[in-house]
Amino acid sequence: MNALLGEKLSIVTPKAQTTRHRIMGILNGDDYQIVYSDTPGVLDPKYKLHEGMMKAVGTALTDADLILLVIDMEDREPLHPATLEKIKKMTVPVFVVLNKFDKSGTEKANAHFAFWSAELPSAKVFPVSALEKIYTKELLAEIIHVLPDSPPFFPKDEISDRTTRFFVAEIIREKIFFLYDREIPYSCEVSIEEYKEEPEIVRISAVIVTERETQKRILIGHQGSMLKRVGTLARKDIESFIGKKVFLQTFVKVDANWRSDVRRLKQFGYWE
Repeated sequence: MNALLGEKLSIVTPKAQTTRHRIMGILNGDDYQIVYSDTPGVLDPKYKLHEGMMKAVGTALTDADLILLVIDMEDREPLHPATLEKIKKMTVPVFVVLNKFDKSGTEKANAHFAFWSAELPSAKVFPVSALEKIYTKELLAEIIHVLPDSPPFFPKDEISDRTTRFFVAEIIREKIFFLYDREIPYSCEVSIEEYKEEPEIVRISAVIVTERETQKRILIGHQGSMLKRVGTLARKDIESFIGKKVFLQTFVKVDANWRSDVRRLKQFGYWE
């Protein structure tokens, strides 16, 4: 979605399950408006958090005029069987987007192309490289070609249905995924407690929620060193995103079992 928009809205890391929310990205042309709906990766739920994530996937499939099934050709895991069966029954067009084909080599790319052409015979298969912007223009042209005629859903100057606070929290969460291993990124959520715009600077206070005291100590690091790295990296990206100087404060709070607490998940926007 980021490559097709020309704007980084969804956070990106090498770790699975980085995307948790359904994020809409709006692309406006002279005679078209495309509303992309970037969803979490499909999984079998272990927590109430996962159930909320999968509800977002189901809603996106129901709403869509076109399905972009993005396949990472470096990923060895097969697609979630139940989701594949659901896509096979869809009546809207399906594009299978084979990402990172530039890294896969000709033999693997051909094998993927043949597999998905057989698995979804009515779908169009597109090898692309989102990072290198290879064949993304051609993919965009095909998306525009198949979209139904309708009035725009959003004003022409909007790029997403999400707030700036949401994207600030996501940027901080992205840095946690980059800097920490094992269960730490998956046990964390970020809440923006204060977002105050002043003439020369934006003052932001963020709370990182985690499940255990041991995780809190790891997040903070020796004399606060790790938390400072999170803040420094996040602040630079936030300044780039909003186009203004930022003063960012980050704190860590323990909230045991927040991933299974529906009340807390509602506050974080995962549960309706």
